[in-house]
Amino acid sequence: MLTRRGMLKTFGGLFAAGFASSAYAVGIEPLMRLRTTTYRITPPGWPEGQKLRIVALADIHACEPWMTARRIGDICRYANDLGGDMIVLLGDYISSMRAVWRQVPPEMWAAELSVLHAPLGVHAILGNHDWWDDLDAQAAGGGETVSHRELRKAGIAIYSNRAARIEAATGAFWLAGLEDQLALRPGRQWNRFGYIGLDDLPGTLAQVTDDAPLLLLAHEPDIFPRVPPRVSLTLSGHTHGGQVRLLGYSPMVPSAYGNRFAYGHVIEEGRHLCVSGGLGCSIAPVRFGSPPEIMVVDLG
Repeated sequence: MLTRRGMLKTFGGLFAAGFASSAYAVGIEPLMRLRTTTYRITPPGWPEGQKLRIVALADIHACEPWMTARRIGDICRYANDLGGDMIVLLGDYISSMRAVWRQVPPEMWAAELSVLHAPLGVHAILGNHDWWDDLDAQAAGGGETVSHRELRKAGIAIYSNRAARIEAATGAFWLAGLEDQLALRPGRQWNRFGYIGLDDLPGTLAQVTDDAPLLLLAHEPDIFPRVPPRVSLTLSGHTHGGQVRLLGYSPMVPSAYGNRFAYGHVIEEGRHLCVSGGLGCSIAPVRFGSPPEIMVVDLG
């Protein structure tokens, strides 16, 4: 029989556990944890002997105290030590989150990103928050954002519906990057979210002129069902793994497909997608079961 004292102990224990979990989700996992997740893949269309290590950083969301300029610099220096042949940045450098002390100015986070280096270079796409928080770019309905300009000043190659052929010691490959699929806030042209995408998948892939393997960078993974088999691997961010993830499930994912493309290595009809859990936070400074991560992909 459960006594009154026993009930109080039970409720007290549940309250303490809830408080501890909340404190961890806000004060420890977003701020103090950083994991490296590695996928080893030889997808169709990628030559087995053609080795390539990709180090991917996604969803930095620079702001204080959650993702300070100093922390961004520390993450970049750690990323340099992972032995990547190439480093890719998967968008969302700017934070729209309200629960912050202050935003990190673009010139500051870009200066920290400038320390990144790899033998085959550092390559970047933009994300939805890079567009949403640039009022001039929103008013213009396209063009360039502050993030475009600051990344370029930092010496980072930007892919805005562009494909480039890269020569590596083990063989050449193509790297293609899409402009953001949710770039402009609601207007006359609507997609399922009410935002206008500036991505051009057919036009980007049309720039590929030979049979060398092809990698695609796309901030949101929702485009994956439309990616043709010609693409060996698609790399995405945006979802943050749901930020809260329990037993492989996230209750809230910013995707029309829910948990289908929320996180990790996804294979569908022989096509491969890797979705990073990202580094920063969006909407709320909470992470539980989905710590900040650097994604490493070993091909071949």
